[in-house]
Amino acid sequence: MDAESPSGLPGVPDAFQRLWTPHRMVYIDGENKPSAPDEASCPFCRAPATTDAEGLVVHRGETCYVVMNLYPYNPGHLLVCPYRHVSLYSDLTNAETAEFAALTQEGMRVLTDVSHPMGFNIGINQGEVAGAGIAAHLHQHIVPRWQGDSNFMPVIAQTKALPQLIEDARARLAERWAAGS
Repeated sequence: MDAESPSGLPGVPDAFQRLWTPHRMVYIDGENKPSAPDEASCPFCRAPATTDAEGLVVHRGETCYVVMNLYPYNPGHLLVCPYRHVSLYSDLTNAETAEFAALTQEGMRVLTDVSHPMGFNIGINQGEVAGAGIAAHLHQHIVPRWQGDSNFMPVIAQTKALPQLIEDARARLAERWAAGS
């Protein structure tokens, strides 16, 4: 994506370069946000019913699966989801809890092998008040982090520059995951 010079814009020129990120408006406008908390409206219930590439699925387990975050904080941002439509961690069965944890660990190993992050943010936001974008379906974030990956852009411009297409990240992670530990 190119930055636009302010010299050709109307008004008083300033020193700012503008990085237009119109793809972010779909997130801001609520695209893919469920219209209701039911399974029919849930993108995490729909994703496993599609092809891996279409649903951005990286790995499928028995009770849980791993999918790319459509609106990532960083390249390779993964979500671990149970297939079952539950909203709370405490609603998981023992088998789901075990696989949820194991897929989180394996996701960290796969990301380490593929992208060499320097750290991770791992977390679950339960309920809208806690920051869950899709509160009706439990999902855990695995966000790879690198020194210097946060800069002024998210703070000042509410924009994140991502150096890799989500489809390319999904393909690399899925290939590595399929190769085994």
